[in-house]
Amino acid sequence: MADWLAALDRRADLRAKAGLTRRLRPRAAGDAVVDLAGNDYLGLATHPEVTAAAAQALSAYGLGATGSRLVRGSTDVHHALEDATADWLGTDRALVFSSGYLANLGAVRALVQPRTLLVSDAHNHASLIDGCRISGAETVVTPHADVQAVADALAAAPGRPAVVVTESVFSVDGDLAPLADLHAVARRYGALLLIDDAHALGVIGPAGAGGVAAAGLAGEPDVVVTATLSKALGGAGGVVAGPAEFVRHLIETGRTFIFDTALPPAVAAGVAAAVRLARAGDDLRAELADRAALAVRRLADAGLTVSAPDAAVVSVTAPGPEAATAWAADCRDRGVAVGCFRPPSTPDSRSRLRLTISAGVARANFERALEVIVECAP
Repeated sequence: MADWLAALDRRADLRAKAGLTRRLRPRAAGDAVVDLAGNDYLGLATHPEVTAAAAQALSAYGLGATGSRLVRGSTDVHHALEDATADWLGTDRALVFSSGYLANLGAVRALVQPRTLLVSDAHNHASLIDGCRISGAETVVTPHADVQAVADALAAAPGRPAVVVTESVFSVDGDLAPLADLHAVARRYGALLLIDDAHALGVIGPAGAGGVAAAGLAGEPDVVVTATLSKALGGAGGVVAGPAEFVRHLIETGRTFIFDTALPPAVAAGVAAAVRLARAGDDLRAELADRAALAVRRLADAGLTVSAPDAAVVSVTAPGPEAATAWAADCRDRGVAVGCFRPPSTPDSRSRLRLTISAGVARANFERALEVIVECAP
């Protein structure tokens, strides 16, 4: 009966030998670590207006939503958040999910009909990859940010419904997809374009409306946008935004929406407050851009291989998974938290540190953290 547990132990040993062990590291409230690993880009997770809105809703509605959105889980704050998000993104409607992962699974599945071809970027997030797999549709994975490869895949499937699936700002290296060119190709072949705007929302675009708006694609009828509410907005949950007809389709048929308990009202209220702050946060976005440029200069001057960020994610190449783990641990021991990305979390088998820039970190602490990263480099 214990054979299956022994098999799991053997697999864990193999991961350990490859430097791929993963551990949970609980943190205390208000710890003194300089955070370049989390995704609170604008520092809104602890903003007084955000926490006050969440506290007020917590008192009014209680801890949880108590049911799915179609039962008793929809509240006034959910609808207010959806209206505010749709207005911000320039779409007909928006629909809030309990996580960005479920939003992506639901969006991909809802766009698939018989004979649909999915054309997915090789660097897409796991939630998009899993959405493609779970949908059951034929999926062609194209080289990263290769518009011609997307065109070739669509041209090879004439007459079939198709969806091009991409992130806007990619989560591993922080580079921006050629969204306008992808949209032009998708439209030429009658395909839809699904864009995960998670790492761009709040960070780039007019009033922080994201990569889709920055590319001039807001409100296009053949574009569907997804995003998390847990990054620049500092909360939790996910959203799908697009044509009203598509949102109606999700409400009536989307399994990850229908059969899931709704986002807690307190979180929805806090995120709604964060949306208001993010829309007015051009000063925060300017600070993020300045810090990202500073990080690239300092790390490159130290001889490190660093990505050219289009938003607030900076990737620094490590020699291998064990070196990346040790590098991140040394930084942590000196009070700096950095992301440590190793296969299979990376799409190209390269290990790296992923630094996420946050306007919520004091400038002096940010600059000190860069020095720590350089000094701890393998």
